[in-house]
Amino acid sequence: MNLIKLLELAGKALMRNKTRAFLTMLGIIIGVGAVITMVSIGEGSKQSIRSQLSGMGSNMIMIRPFSTSTVGGGARLGTTGLQTLRLEDVKSIEEQAKFITDVSPSVSTNAQAIYGPDNWPTQMQGVAPSYLNIREWKLSSGMPFTDDDVTTSSKVCLLGQTVIDNIFTPGENPIGKVIRFGKIPFTVIGVLEKKGENTFGQDQDDIILAPYSTVQKRILAIVYIQNIFASAIDENSSDTATKELTAILRVNHKLKPNDDNDFTIRTQVELINTISSTSQLLTVLLTAIAGISLLVGGIGIMNIMYVSVTERTKEIGLRMAIGARGRDILLQFLVEAILISITGGIIGVVLGVTAAKLVTLFLGWPTLVSQSSIILSFAVCAITGVFFGYYPAQSASRLDPIEALRYE
Repeated sequence: MNLIKLLELAGKALMRNKTRAFLTMLGIIIGVGAVITMVSIGEGSKQSIRSQLSGMGSNMIMIRPFSTSTVGGGARLGTTGLQTLRLEDVKSIEEQAKFITDVSPSVSTNAQAIYGPDNWPTQMQGVAPSYLNIREWKLSSGMPFTDDDVTTSSKVCLLGQTVIDNIFTPGENPIGKVIRFGKIPFTVIGVLEKKGENTFGQDQDDIILAPYSTVQKRILAIVYIQNIFASAIDENSSDTATKELTAILRVNHKLKPNDDNDFTIRTQVELINTISSTSQLLTVLLTAIAGISLLVGGIGIMNIMYVSVTERTKEIGLRMAIGARGRDILLQFLVEAILISITGGIIGVVLGVTAAKLVTLFLGWPTLVSQSSIILSFAVCAITGVFFGYYPAQSASRLDPIEALRYE
């Protein structure tokens, strides 16, 4: 019996019991729809996280001081109070590192930004001009500070949009204005492009950037630096650059082979991979939970096919009596099961894609419907139809024609 004839017979059989066929498909529809929705939410979240972290500088490397020593009660010292990083380290990296394109020292402190009658609690970060390249941060207006500003410890700064919104009147141009950070006056020479919140919910625009020497000498009165930011040549060079930086800093800090590092190095690629793997794990978990619906749908197909075999026992006996082989009967019921499964899968895909779009529209969650998830869903539907439809079909093919004809 050819495939077209089998499909025709299967279609007629299903149309005789439309409601029952649809209820049988419902488990598959819900299962496929849930799987596609969960996968699209997971993929969208992962893509969003990667985009946000890459926006902070996909090749960025962060070096922080580290100490194994503790204070009273066993508490570790805060990294901002450690003095293991100095400007000499930055100079050594600039001169010796081959896999680093930019490097910037960093010191920071918190205080009130004041302009006229308005003030706003914010953070000032002292950095080198190269920090903007490392963070891939552009200016929406004005100009960046220069190496000469660092050398002379100039009191100039770049403002984030959040700071501007809270201390200036709407529409007022901050360029050239003098604000106070604590008690120190700073001239605004540039406005940073808006970046919004990062992956951890922190407002990246609530920041003031100034020459690190100015923050060191005029505000903090320190000679050490709190952090070092660097940029690898590309993402693939991050691991090599990390090893290179480790070797340079260990020599600079005169550490013996058995000594622990008095610094830590973290790469943006490492952070992206860590968070992406966590997101992937959650996606797999949610998909597995949604996949239970597919299992329930498959059991429903098996159940209804057994019922169909029982109801059509006399029909099966008649077909066998006029020459149908067991193989023909098996294929007929197997095609019916697969047709139920794939039809439910098609409806489920439409439901899943629609649900993903509604999630983005009403909840604002990022979603990404991939072709692979749709192809996988169809493959699972076909396998479900074959697996759960085979045993009822086999049962039908093994009926004794004489006994089947006598069945009432």
